[in-house]
Amino acid sequence: MVNTKKTPQIVSFNFPEGLLIQNKFKIIKKLGGGWESEVYRVVEIMTGIERAAKFFFPKRNLKNKTAIFHAKKLHKLRNCHILIQYLTGDVTYFQDTPITYLVSHYVEGIPLDEFLERQKGKRISHFQALHLLHTLAKGLEEIHNLKEYHGDLHSGNVIVQRHGLGFDLKILDFYHWGRPGNDNYQSDLINLVKLFHESIGGNKHYAKMPDPVKNIVCGLKSSLILKKFKTVHRLRTHIENMEWNSY
Repeated sequence: MVNTKKTPQIVSFNFPEGLLIQNKFKIIKKLGGGWESEVYRVVEIMTGIERAAKFFFPKRNLKNKTAIFHAKKLHKLRNCHILIQYLTGDVTYFQDTPITYLVSHYVEGIPLDEFLERQKGKRISHFQALHLLHTLAKGLEEIHNLKEYHGDLHSGNVIVQRHGLGFDLKILDFYHWGRPGNDNYQSDLINLVKLFHESIGGNKHYAKMPDPVKNIVCGLKSSLILKKFKTVHRLRTHIENMEWNSY
């Protein structure tokens, strides 16, 4: 376990390209970072297979509680298609300090916010956006059915692997707000609708959207969204039963 009294206040690793981690993995590039960790694209030395490795800052992982929470949650949700699958965990050293890291599958793709930036007008059509919303709702429904939640859903932690007739997506970075409850599930639902609203261009284009789209967004008023849908399941079934000739 990490001795928190002697642990330095590490807020960044910035591992260089080519760095070897325990002679098991080689750093390819940094993928991102946040309050509790940094994530790197790595290659497994023995097999040559690319993976993703999440390295936790010791002060944000006291007694390994944060890493264990993430590992157990991903293991519990291992059959949820929308999640990246956890593989294993280990400990390395940085500045003579033990650093826990978790290894998972690496998926090709770009964050949704970057994907939207690349689109004409920095948005997608409402028809595409409904496919995006349906894919996310279906994935979140599986998570909720297992009595878990995401807790921090936004366009920066949704990975777009493929798009066309439909979307192939992955969700990253769970946040722990305590034991799962209705407030957590409802927060995920509201954040789904916010992502839908963002993907069609936000307030700038909202007024020109057709009524069926506005009936989902509800002016981003949480009380109206929850009154209309109550659960992600109801949102998903609503999308599946929409009258497409309304467009």
